[in-house]
Amino acid sequence: MILVLNAGGNIGRELVRELKKVSAEFTAAYRSAEQVAAARNVGINAVVADYARPDSLRTALTGAKKAFFVTPPALNLEELEGNVLDAARAAGVQHLVKLSVWGADKGEFVFARPHQAVEKRIVASGIPYTFLRPTGFMQNMLANAAIIKSQGAFYLPAGDARVAEIDVRDIARVAAVTLLEDGHAGKAYELSGPEAMTHTERASIWSEVLGKPVAYGLQPEADWKQTMLGYGLPEWQVDGILDLLRYYQSGKSARVSPAVEEVTGQKPITYRQFAHDYADAFR
Repeated sequence: MILVLNAGGNIGRELVRELKKVSAEFTAAYRSAEQVAAARNVGINAVVADYARPDSLRTALTGAKKAFFVTPPALNLEELEGNVLDAARAAGVQHLVKLSVWGADKGEFVFARPHQAVEKRIVASGIPYTFLRPTGFMQNMLANAAIIKSQGAFYLPAGDARVAEIDVRDIARVAAVTLLEDGHAGKAYELSGPEAMTHTERASIWSEVLGKPVAYGLQPEADWKQTMLGYGLPEWQVDGILDLLRYYQSGKSARVSPAVEEVTGQKPITYRQFAHDYADAFR
């Protein structure tokens, strides 16, 4: 049996869809009883699992042979994922698929370092593993939907570096294959989209898809930080995003990886296709 932890997140939801497509035997784990009830109402076997509650993790992992887990950015990410690892070891899980980040092995930006530490702990544990290390998500653009609707523009302190962003649906497809097929234990897959693009090029695609001008504006870091703090994001997270954007500007996320197609046998989703699929959210 497969356990999908954090099944209510962006990638978890897509992974559940992928597993349902092929009628795989799996359980989806959610943080709240309300999410579990909603999942059960649509025929999904579901349980509660909170990374901060090791007892709930142990219960959820009981009987699981394989498990996928992903953690949103958190100050204590290493502790939370350590709880997952400890519970998986106690439950006798035979394969862990961890959603990591691009460049986690080098730990060159703030968000990568706890993932690097967890990866090392998993390797040392002896549990067979697969690490998925994606670049930035195309779906992160949804955070700019409101301002694109109202102003026909989006603003970032990101320069115009090329980043080979990936659609989360491709991450989920890779995760499904690594869970359902043999031959992926001990592997770390760097996952990207099929093209490295600038924000100016993305704005051009949105202009075409939406049928109205969309511009990308370069915003000073200090101004952007104040805007994000005003939206209620914690300062540590805002500073981490700024650090990630500087990493992108170094060009280290511009490489296009062949891993999505190699693992799934399908070409990764293009940014233009992503824009078409999500256009209604920006209109």
